[in-house]
Amino acid sequence: MDIRNIKRIVETMTSNDLTEFSMKDKDFELTLKRSSGEPQVVYASAPAASAHHPAPAAAPAAVAATVEPEEDEDAGLLEIPSPIVGTFYRKPAPDADNFVQIGSEVNEETVVCIVEAMKVMNEIKADVNGVIAKILVDDATPVQYGQPLFLVEPK
Repeated sequence: MDIRNIKRIVETMTSNDLTEFSMKDKDFELTLKRSSGEPQVVYASAPAASAHHPAPAAAPAAVAATVEPEEDEDAGLLEIPSPIVGTFYRKPAPDADNFVQIGSEVNEETVVCIVEAMKVMNEIKADVNGVIAKILVDDATPVQYGQPLFLVEPK
């Protein structure tokens, strides 16, 4: 199954508020599950302070800080997200050149990376026209569905 078809299925699931999709063919089986949209509570605890690293002292209550809002340097850039969960690779083989670099011009059909999922190498296309402005993921690292991989300055 083509990655674009999987993207369309995920978009259809989202727009119709479906939480599960399953499909079988003679060559493969696809099952997609997503959260129901209900808020999920995540509990996290901070590590306890050790004798070697005491907790920092609290700031005096009388001190007020003014924080200037930062300009978003990525405003106007388009994301190329990961369409699947897997391992991100910037090149087709260990001894090959990277698919793209910062400054590389891409179009909708340009292969920008590979995401390996279950021993299958999936070529990821840009799906946008522009110039690679940022590479957000290190080579050979795990990525999640929807995680931004590249930022592209549109043309």
